[in-house]
Amino acid sequence: MKTAGKLFAALALAFSVTTVALPAQAAEFTKGVVKKLDTKAKKVTIDHEDLKNLDMPAMTMVFRVSDDAVLAKLKEGASIEFVADRVNGKLTVTEVK
Repeated sequence: MKTAGKLFAALALAFSVTTVALPAQAAEFTKGVVKKLDTKAKKVTIDHEDLKNLDMPAMTMVFRVSDDAVLAKLKEGASIEFVADRVNGKLTVTEVK
């Protein structure tokens, strides 16, 4: 009986491990330089390297910034590393370091 209990416990553990959600992929940061900042419109123009997650080549473009804490980290002329993604269909800076 003890062996059957141990077997059942081992099977239950094995099945629970396979159904645990995997952690989300870490965001990939891209290097860029802030060219223009419009805090009222919550937009930033960045000259950036390839955005691999968006399949976009290096270029200068305007992004939305939805988070005020991220907006506060941006300064014109600053070299940054950032994450951009599509949020409600708009290219948006979601993280900055």
